[in-house]
Amino acid sequence: MKFVSPTRGQLTFEQVYEAVVAYVKECPQDKYKLIIGTDSQQHSPKVCFVTAVIIHRVGKGARFFFRRHTQRYIESLRQRIYYETYLSLEVATLIAAKLAENDNLDLNVEIHLDVGEQGETKDLIREVVGMVSGSGFAACIKPNSYGASKVADKYTK
Repeated sequence: MKFVSPTRGQLTFEQVYEAVVAYVKECPQDKYKLIIGTDSQQHSPKVCFVTAVIIHRVGKGARFFFRRHTQRYIESLRQRIYYETYLSLEVATLIAAKLAENDNLDLNVEIHLDVGEQGETKDLIREVVGMVSGSGFAACIKPNSYGASKVADKYTK
């Protein structure tokens, strides 16, 4: 699983995890949010999915990493949103397992979903929030889901 850091270039999942831990250890007294969000953009005949991992030092900035993945064209919006949720859950599960394994940090993983009360995705909110909550993670939707709607979205284009 390869990720990109805007400042460090290509990184493995292990290197992303180490960078997150190092960032938190710089100022361990501060409050942090570990956010995972995925967005997609259709580029016929494929769809570009971007999953972002953001470590947010609340009130003091953040660092982020992203993974780009292309998939065959998905016509159904429902399927595309489900797949975005799946990709976020995949990365969140890996990070949560690594955190539990190493017992380094007390970080809760938050998943930002690209769905909201306005627009076509409003009918999918309960379903994808249920998927995330059922997996043991906190879920955020628009307009608070900046991990998906701002960070990941920027790299889908």
